[in-house]
This record gives sequence, structure tokens and C-alpha cells, in this order.
Amino acid sequence: MSKSGLAFSVGDSVVYPAHGVGKVQAIETQEVAGFALEVYVITFDHEKMTLRVPTKKAVASGLRALAETNVVSQALTTLKGRARVKRTMWSRRAQEYEAKINSGDLISIAEVVRDLHRAENQPEQSYSERQLYESALDRMAREVAAIEKIDRDAAVGILTKSLQKAA
Repeated sequence: MSKSGLAFSVGDSVVYPAHGVGKVQAIETQEVAGFALEVYVITFDHEKMTLRVPTKKAVASGLRALAETNVVSQALTTLKGRARVKRTMWSRRAQEYEAKINSGDLISIAEVVRDLHRAENQPEQSYSERQLYESALDRMAREVAAIEKIDRDAAVGILTKSLQKAA
């Protein structure tokens, strides 16, 4: 089965929408309610967490391979764009940002990073804005790091450069 059909192998890096980049540690058959169920065992080192996703439900759960190079390029281009901040209440915007971060879509996450980024000469962010920004930046950096085979800090550097070009 191809990657589009979502057959991952042990050792593959994958993205789970709510948790970001993880690694397939094993493919196990477990007995659940009397049924044999094949699951991907995925570990997320940064969260010290293990997740089991049924192989047949992988697509529905949003599990995907790392983004392609062209998607990363689009995401970096998105970072260079102008921030688009809606004039709605913060609570509504915060919910939308949270949904984009948890969508697992690299371009949506880049939009959150772009919209919440503050340059040195701009006013301070509120605590909740800062938390969402850090969460989106971290999620994006971890995927870029996995794709480029660099560490998270180097990936943050790449993202920061793109953000500064926008300013």
C-alpha cells in the first residue's frame, strides 16, 4: 500500500493532528472487546506519550505522513505574508486558532504563527495569545525539523527568518 493509502512502517515519522510529529514504534495486533485490532503504536517524545491508532481508522483520525517539500515551501511563504487578524472577539479568534493548530495542516498552522507573531517593535501579546503562538510555532518547527532532519531549534531559526522577512 502507498503512503496515500496510509500504510506506515516501523520507524516512519508521522503527523497526528492533535499532537504533531511522532514516530511509528510498532504495528501490533491487540484484542479489544473480543476482536483482533491492528494498531499503529506511535510515540511522541516531546510529550512523553504513546498513542495507539487502529490502522483502519488512520485516515479518519487525520494521521498523515510528513508534509511534502512543496507544502513546506507554501507554509514558509505563508509566514512571509501580512498578518490577517479578524476584528472579532478574542475568544472566537482563539478558538479558530486552536482549531487550525489541531487540524494538523501545516499551512493552517503557519497562518496562526503569522497572525500571532510580534516583532520587537510591536506591543506585547496577552498570555493566551503567547500560549497559542508558542504552541503553533512549536508544532510547525517540529514538523520542519523532522522533514529537514535538523533539530527543533534550527527549525525555529528557519521559521523566525521567514517571519522577519515579512516585517
